[in-house]
Amino acid sequence: MTRNPVLQVISKIMIPVILLFASYVQFHGDFGPGGGFQAGVLFAAAFILFGVVFGIESVVKVLPQGVLRFFIASGVLIYGATGFVTLYKGGDFLDYNVLSSHGPSGQHIGILVVELGVGITVASVVIAIFIAFAERD
Repeated sequence: MTRNPVLQVISKIMIPVILLFASYVQFHGDFGPGGGFQAGVLFAAAFILFGVVFGIESVVKVLPQGVLRFFIASGVLIYGATGFVTLYKGGDFLDYNVLSSHGPSGQHIGILVVELGVGITVASVVIAIFIAFAERD
């Protein structure tokens, strides 16, 4: 596979911008449109671009399968743990009001943490699927 230096330079400029926008979508998701799923797909898109331009081996070096599996599991655990914390504090499962003495800030904290778990899981799963298909050829 021939490497295109123009694509490599443009990718090195665009990947940080994509990651920055994904972070914005992730952490602004509780105030407006967006959130964990959309941000996870954007994070994955940056790594997929990296893999297409620099080769799948580069992605596997940065994110080995063990790390991806850890992130997949940890995202789900963050989501579930948030629900169990709300149960422990006397509320219903994922009843964010009990996370703070002031209801709206509890909602903010709960949504932020749950969306973070979703974003981590979605990004990791999409990257893992990309690697699985890319390594087949």
